[in-house]
Amino acid sequence: MDISRYLARLQYSQPIKPDAQTLQGLQLAHMLHVPFENLDIGRKRPIGLTEEALWDKIIVQKRGGFCYELNGLFAQLLTEIGFDVTYLNARVFKPEGKLGIDFGHLTLLVKVPDKAGRWLVDVGFGDSFTEPLRFDEPGEQIQGLRAYRLEQATEGYITWQKNYDGIWQRQYFFDLTPRNFPIDYESTCLYHQTSSLSSFTRGNIISRATPDGRVSLEDGRLILTKNGQRSEHPLKSKNEYRTLLKQYFDVTLEEEQV
Repeated sequence: MDISRYLARLQYSQPIKPDAQTLQGLQLAHMLHVPFENLDIGRKRPIGLTEEALWDKIIVQKRGGFCYELNGLFAQLLTEIGFDVTYLNARVFKPEGKLGIDFGHLTLLVKVPDKAGRWLVDVGFGDSFTEPLRFDEPGEQIQGLRAYRLEQATEGYITWQKNYDGIWQRQYFFDLTPRNFPIDYESTCLYHQTSSLSSFTRGNIISRATPDGRVSLEDGRLILTKNGQRSEHPLKSKNEYRTLLKQYFDVTLEEEQV
């Protein structure tokens, strides 16, 4: 892996070594500069999980992806730098409170040398924690206007997010059994690309963190969140969509496939 090229994609220029400071900086840079998106699913373009496919899409084409892509490639970067990375099986909570399918989400457990402990790392869940969570910290972990916590549950853990309105919401459940990437995630990656039950086949989204919030293009809307305040702007045309896609995400898609 060409680490310097990956870091250039993240616009990360600080010295790197396998320590907590580097881990925190890399996840934040990833969230700011590499979007969470499912645009290829709507375009009927198969998503590959080989290192070559992920590198070409995220680094060469300067696109984004969803969890298997973003966390899949990020894990390889962290391993190259010297971190101990474990792929984990996560199940996402649905709005009604039920858990989704096994391997519905890929998240990462990262161990930092020199007694810096274990961290939950995730650059592929969209609107969530922008810096790693201390795994062995049972209390509230504040990040900007939000907070997060990890709750031990039967056979695993639950990630919680405290929203801007102060309400806590469950995000996903995960266990600590080491998994194999990409083999263990290939069937659910295909499911999310093809099943009518998957949220990823029901609409297009591209989204990334900003220093004071988030920017998203979703279902014909530009959604801006700044300092906890959300605003929505309906899009008037495909041309406006293309313009905003380039402006906020530096992404250009073929005209006939937008």
